Amino acid sequence: MVYKIWHGYLPRFSKDHRYTLGFKIDSLFVEVIETLHQAQYIFWRQKQSYLTKASSRLDTLKFFLQILWEINGIENKKYIHLSKHIEEIGKMLGGWIKETNLKNQTL
Repeated sequence: MVYKIWHGYLPRFSKDHRYTLGFKIDSLFVEVIETLHQAQYIFWRQKQSYLTKASSRLDTLKFFLQILWEINGIENKKYIHLSKHIEEIGKMLGGWIKETNLKNQTL
């Protein structure tokens, strides 16, 4: 799981990066996980808003992670490793959103 990887990286950041962008990114990870967990258990007609929120939070997470990388707060190798996992989550989330849209349109 990508959060487990991130959680291993976070304590190794400098205090400046850990307590600013690091914690912001961490909270966004938790929000995405929480929202996806909620979407998993609600009636499919209501999933759209949860999935859209998760997608938005994931995009924000990617944005802040890129800023962290641009200010040299995270090593290239770690950034690439996280980005690949986050990209995969985005693809799966996009498929879930598309599937939900198709179900909503057929009714």
